[in-house]
Amino acid sequence: MRPEKQSITKEYLARLNASPFFIVVNYKGLKVAHLTELRKRLNKAGAEIHVVKNSVFRIAAKEAGVGDLNGALTGQLAVITGQRDISTAAKVVKTFGAEFDRLKVHFGYLNNERLEQPDIMTLADLPSMEVLRGKLLGLFNAPAEKLVRLMNTPASQMARVLQARAEKSAETPQPAAT
Repeated sequence: MRPEKQSITKEYLARLNASPFFIVVNYKGLKVAHLTELRKRLNKAGAEIHVVKNSVFRIAAKEAGVGDLNGALTGQLAVITGQRDISTAAKVVKTFGAEFDRLKVHFGYLNNERLEQPDIMTLADLPSMEVLRGKLLGLFNAPAEKLVRLMNTPASQMARVLQARAEKSAETPQPAAT
């Protein structure tokens, strides 16, 4: 292999090893402006897209321990990698694919587990990690809030009884002392 190809292969290998996931998309028919827009959107989501030569990516994926991708790498492909969760990147890809008909998801990998196109679209429908953490925190807080309310209820009921008694005694005239 030529030194240039070895350098590019090492670069892709480093990207694959640094990312917990990657998504392979076919970008055939996309204009440069559209691909630039996709790059911007993915960058906001903590991911990036790189156009890659199939033979170079096949070698890098094999060295990364992904497995045999011989039959899966055909056409004009780009690879999306990122440091954050895969669902955020998948959301961007799904939204962009709906806007621009040309972008097609082929497959992906999450922690060395192969994901097919329907799996990636399912991940795109999941809420973000921040939303899921918020829901989980809400579930943890709910029992504590109920406990505090229950503990405060007898005291507040007693205070209402005393207040009602005080109001009633203030309303009734006191007998005059003789």
